[in-house]
Amino acid sequence: MPAYSFEALDAEGQLRRGTLDADSAKAARNQLRAQALVPLDVAMLAADTAPGAAPTLAQRLLTRAVFNATGLAVWTRQLAGLVGAGLPLERALTALADEADDERQRHLVAALRAEVNAGSSFARALAQHPREFSHIYCAVIGAGESSGALGQVLESLADDLEARQQLRAKLIGAALYPAIVTLVAIVIVLFLVGYVVPQVASVFAGTKRALPLLTVIMLAISDFVRGYGWAALGAMILIAIGARAALSRPVFREKFDAAWLRLPLVGRLARGYNAARFAGTLAMLAGAGVPILRALQAAAETLNNRALRADAQEALVLVREGAPLAAALAQKKRFPGLLAMFARLGEQTGQLPTMLQRAATQLGNEVQRRAMQLATILEPLLIVTMGLVVMLIVLAVLQPIIELNQFVK
Repeated sequence: MPAYSFEALDAEGQLRRGTLDADSAKAARNQLRAQALVPLDVAMLAADTAPGAAPTLAQRLLTRAVFNATGLAVWTRQLAGLVGAGLPLERALTALADEADDERQRHLVAALRAEVNAGSSFARALAQHPREFSHIYCAVIGAGESSGALGQVLESLADDLEARQQLRAKLIGAALYPAIVTLVAIVIVLFLVGYVVPQVASVFAGTKRALPLLTVIMLAISDFVRGYGWAALGAMILIAIGARAALSRPVFREKFDAAWLRLPLVGRLARGYNAARFAGTLAMLAGAGVPILRALQAAAETLNNRALRADAQEALVLVREGAPLAAALAQKKRFPGLLAMFARLGEQTGQLPTMLQRAATQLGNEVQRRAMQLATILEPLLIVTMGLVVMLIVLAVLQPIIELNQFVK
């Protein structure tokens, strides 16, 4: 049964908006009249994309998703609370649709409710909106429906979404200050080199005295920035576009990601972050009752690093051939050894989801600690570097002035 959005007037002349389920627009208007409402506008709710289809490039660029990462976690938590309290899924979705402040969110939840009312499973209804709900999200929901523990699975899913969002927010927060300092430093240096240095140096152009070496070097840099600055910027943009195109090729991307993992500091952070995400997703899926092979396949697809994803898929092949999960992961040296150790403990004790979740938590905490340490080191280094560069520019300006004063004396 499709869902319709409506605008209607009540008996007191107040405008009311909402959604309802009906077989047709005519039936929807009849429902409104039966409620003593005067229908003004009735429109069927349609998905932004075709059922099950990925959003087009234009849709990604021109429209934003209904749920951001935080919004999806909050919505999942609310739904878990309602379902866990014993409320039927259809009534829980109705309550969330009525309480939604955003119109697009209200329409989306109403469309999900209409699909469920028509006899579709909740996971299949979610899969009709791939931009809002990932295939892993749908797989976990499907496992919860199959096991009859949808409320518990929703709670676990909300916990995972919140933990992942917290980890990402802390990493972004750790990198934000160094990024701002770097940007401000670049702007200040470009202003000094491109405007201040030439203005000061022009004063000494008529003295016919040889300028100090540092001043000559700084003037050469200034001339390059003023004469070829835009060309250099355009070249950097072209290089960035070319690099992005090259990274879209799977073979080159996998080699690049493998090289990235070998870097001294950021490589270790990337390994820890991806391993924590992999372990958390695998723990959630295994805990929801998803078969280990399907859980491994889904968890591998969450990895942003293509080299680690290839390792996870090779581990999947080993598990399919009968190898224990811990042994398969231990053969892949790019995964932290902690992950294989906890997987082995989980297989020995029969508590694989619990142990994998502990591994994800420990890896996530380690990533946060290392990121904060790196940010703590980078902040004074960037400030000192900026101070040295500004000092060189100031010396390049002051040296001719000092030499001129000594010549006058």
